[in-house]
Amino acid sequence: MERTPEELSERHSRIEGAYHRLLDWMPYATLALSATLSVLIGRQPLGFQLQTLGLAAAAAVCVYFAYTRIPSKTEASGSRIGLHLFVMLAFGAALMARDMLFFIFVITGFFHAGYLKSMPMLVAGIGTSSIVVNSSIVNFTDPEPEGVVVFMVVVIVQTLAISSGFLLNEKLVQLRTQREEALLSREAALQENAGLHMQLLTQAREAGILDERQRMARDIHDTVAQGLAGIIAQLHAADGTDDESQRRRHLASAADLARESLAEARRTVQAIGPPTLDTAQLPEALAEVAAKWSQAHDVPVELVLTGDATPMHPEVEVTLLRVTQEALTNAAKHSKAGRVGITLSYMEDQLALDVRDDGVGFEPTKTKAAKGNGYGIAAMRQRVGRLAGSFSVESEPGSGTVVSAIVPAVPQAVADAA
Repeated sequence: MERTPEELSERHSRIEGAYHRLLDWMPYATLALSATLSVLIGRQPLGFQLQTLGLAAAAAVCVYFAYTRIPSKTEASGSRIGLHLFVMLAFGAALMARDMLFFIFVITGFFHAGYLKSMPMLVAGIGTSSIVVNSSIVNFTDPEPEGVVVFMVVVIVQTLAISSGFLLNEKLVQLRTQREEALLSREAALQENAGLHMQLLTQAREAGILDERQRMARDIHDTVAQGLAGIIAQLHAADGTDDESQRRRHLASAADLARESLAEARRTVQAIGPPTLDTAQLPEALAEVAAKWSQAHDVPVELVLTGDATPMHPEVEVTLLRVTQEALTNAAKHSKAGRVGITLSYMEDQLALDVRDDGVGFEPTKTKAAKGNGYGIAAMRQRVGRLAGSFSVESEPGSGTVVSAIVPAVPQAVADAA
């Protein structure tokens, strides 16, 4: 299971905390182990052993005051850590002079040198620890050339190897920190984008309600109201004539107008919301709309889906469904198309819709929408624009038309969390 950036950061903090606690107790543990082995294995006289144990106790006290009492080793000054390291190694050298088993205690210097701030101080601390640890290789009172060479090679190789390890670890820590910061920044950006998307979707919903009211008012005025006016006119005409044939003609016209007005009223009501989205996702809704349009106009429609279809925020799906419906309506009214193609593409952070036909085409710059008087193209552009998307119409006489809309891919989970 993939961990969140916060969980990774907390896990790394726990590991680092455990490591630093280990370093806090390491000098006492290694000193106690060295003293225990010295007593059990060493064959020195009792008085000599007691003196050695007293020196070990003094080393523990110095470590306590010079190191353990430091509140935060990672934030302590390099000089303070350096002083502790020098004192600890001095005690270690003195103890190793009495019993070489105390090299176990001196090994702590390699780990505590990691707290030194600069690389020169780190190398110096590790090098000094290596000199003390390997001091038993050579007899300093009567040194032999071979022993001195071996001692120098061991100290140099050990210092370089351990210093390189610390340097590599520091680089890895820096890379891990940068990665965690990048993940946190990305998550914060995603949360901010989600908030902006929710704001845009709320605004789009409110504007969509206003659009629907204006559309209904316009449809009622252009169809139902005019149809009722025509019915009244036909009824008045029928009432004002004595000619039976004329009267029947006016009554028949009034009945036809009533049926047409009723059909327009039903169409207006049905267009209030996209019922196909109540029980289906966007691809299924588009397929249903395309099939009905194709059957009504006897024009084949091909629907192509690319990417992985996932449930999107209702406003995103409604917007693309409305764009498709409007584009098909325009194709039926103006294009005289023989074929229509619809492509819905699910991308990582966007949804793209293309509705294309092979009709007569037109010049987009000369349409009513381009002059600010049309409704269909302007309505589609407004809908897409409210979601911070992009909308375009590509066409030219004789070459068909392509209506394209690209909107942000806002998952359904955003709506559920709102």
